[in-house]
Amino acid sequence: MKAVLTRVASASVTVDGEVVGAIDCKDTGGILALVGVGRDDDPQAWETIARKIAELRILDGERSVQDVDAPVLLVSQFTLMGRTAKGRRPSWSDAAPGDVAEPVIAKIAAALRERGITVEEGRFGAMMDVESVNSGPFTVLVEA
Repeated sequence: MKAVLTRVASASVTVDGEVVGAIDCKDTGGILALVGVGRDDDPQAWETIARKIAELRILDGERSVQDVDAPVLLVSQFTLMGRTAKGRRPSWSDAAPGDVAEPVIAKIAAALRERGITVEEGRFGAMMDVESVNSGPFTVLVEA
């Protein structure tokens, strides 16, 4: 499992002209979390990703989402699992199929909400337009 965590001032996901998830967090900052679920992930990898989203000290002042009650926009991103070592076309064979990945993304969202974190989401499997105003910019890759 991989996650790209970007510190943002705001971010949104639009599907077919409708905003389905958005955070506006200029005061505290927030996180746009793009998460890719792998076919061979450890069954508990989602717990590590949820913990990292909540606890990594990547907001201003070396604070975490949990420290400052910052929001998260969580977006499933199977393309993070693409292999590009050979050829010109990425291989998606490492990505988990939708029926496996969707419940994992739901578990991450639920775990963050259980911590009291505001979570907005994209729409699983949809063609999404993702917009963000990056803060810093500050982006990290987390693997579990």
